[in-house]
Amino acid sequence: MGTNQENTSEEIDLGQLFKLIGDAFNKLFIFIGNIFKGLFHLIILFFQFIQRHFLKFVIAGVIGLGYGWYIDYSSEPVYRSFMIVQPNFNSAQQLYNNIEFYNELAKEEAYKTLAASLKISDKEAATITEIEIESFADDNQKLKQFSDFVSTLDSTSRASLSYKDYLENFNDINTRFHKIKLKATNSEVAKKCQNAIVRSIENNTYFKSQKTTNDINIAISETTVKEQIRQVDSLKRFYQELKVLELNKPEGTSATSINLASDSKDIDRSEITLLDKTKELHQEIQEINQRKADSENIINVISDFPDKGGLVNDFFSKKKILFPIALILLTFIGLILLTFNKYLKNYSKY
Repeated sequence: MGTNQENTSEEIDLGQLFKLIGDAFNKLFIFIGNIFKGLFHLIILFFQFIQRHFLKFVIAGVIGLGYGWYIDYSSEPVYRSFMIVQPNFNSAQQLYNNIEFYNELAKEEAYKTLAASLKISDKEAATITEIEIESFADDNQKLKQFSDFVSTLDSTSRASLSYKDYLENFNDINTRFHKIKLKATNSEVAKKCQNAIVRSIENNTYFKSQKTTNDINIAISETTVKEQIRQVDSLKRFYQELKVLELNKPEGTSATSINLASDSKDIDRSEITLLDKTKELHQEIQEINQRKADSENIINVISDFPDKGGLVNDFFSKKKILFPIALILLTFIGLILLTFNKYLKNYSKY
């Protein structure tokens, strides 16, 4: 009898548990359904709002299109030019400062100062609308810079530094190449500014001193490596002469004579070592020549400004595109505010 009562009690408890679970799921589905109903209701209200004020949006778009077209038609065309440079001797920061200075002068319409800085006429300076600079690097270049950076570290620092950590602390100004962009209503003014932009860095006393020191260090390294090559060549000739002596050694040489035959294997090994050393030294010469080419100037111009800039014809830079969008958005915001204000006034009635 007691066993039947326990079974019945367990069945009741399980039934209540399943009922609670079922109720919880029902409430969850009802909650999710209410969310979708609310979203659907908001979407319907939005479309009703658009339908009610559709004519106003059309009028705003037409006015914006007409005014934008007039501005595009009456404005002078803008031309864009690019120059790729490679700053040396940590001169990138100064280059960025100079470009920012030129850009501020153009924005403030301080054309006389801008003309004096860029060595152009006041009239030409007045055509400049924007000068900017940005880093120019892809993942491969960043990986190469990481490899070069790691090679300068000790073994402990090298083991603790990951590429991810390097990228997190990477400053775009340390990129090898940088792109200077100039916009102007004169398609030829960028080319005329190029020399002044480069010379503003090259005439800096500090960077000139850095370049002089670098040139001296490269010359010393080149002289040292060439002297090592000369000495290695001299040793190679010496071993060759020893081999000739071995070949021309007369038969029956006394035991007290230099036994070149017994050392022939050592000579061969030494020659192989010298050949490897010669290859290594010639690679060093190539690296020195590359360093010499890379640091020939304080600012290496990789790609010049073109003789004539390209016409800026970007879709979203056209006023006949921007003005209608902006006017429609302003109309939408204005109508939303008016509707919200009306709702607030009538809120007490609800």
